[in-house]
Amino acid sequence: MAAESAAVSEQSSGVQAPAGAMAVARQEIEYLRRWYAKATDLLGVNTPESMAEALKIYRRIFTPDAKIQTSGAGSRPLESKGPDGWAKVANTALKDYVATQHLIGTQLVEIHDLQQGADGELVSGEASMTSYLQAWHAGTEDVFIFFGTYVDEVRYTPDVGWQIYDMNLVQVSGELRPIGGPRPQ
Repeated sequence: MAAESAAVSEQSSGVQAPAGAMAVARQEIEYLRRWYAKATDLLGVNTPESMAEALKIYRRIFTPDAKIQTSGAGSRPLESKGPDGWAKVANTALKDYVATQHLIGTQLVEIHDLQQGADGELVSGEASMTSYLQAWHAGTEDVFIFFGTYVDEVRYTPDVGWQIYDMNLVQVSGELRPIGGPRPQ
């Protein structure tokens, strides 16, 4: 019975695929957002080396023609196409901060399609993902805390892997706080 349940297809999203393939796909998709957070913080460092590393990561996680935008309460909408365009937009938005940290919280992936070849290798896939975000943007005297949700559409391409082709960062709230002094000894 245990071996049978391990091989059972996941049907909650209507996709018929082995449970193991679904789990691997879900994990690979979730890692796209984690890599995005790392790359975005590298953009905030704003050195030639950090910018190059961030762009390398963006080019891996986004399709060349990805539609990328922001929206939501109190936000100034930003929009770009492709990883290079978004790197410029994000760098401009982060350049005046001393430090940033993008923390990814709850992630939910819904796989819409997962196709495997005769050899069991993944040949195509489509999914959506939502990821909660709490991003800290430190200035010299205050810190802006951004609360939001990433809403992504992703696809699998052979020899490339999973990539985001549509991203919307929806601001839910934000808060500006003064930065406190050093801790008492």
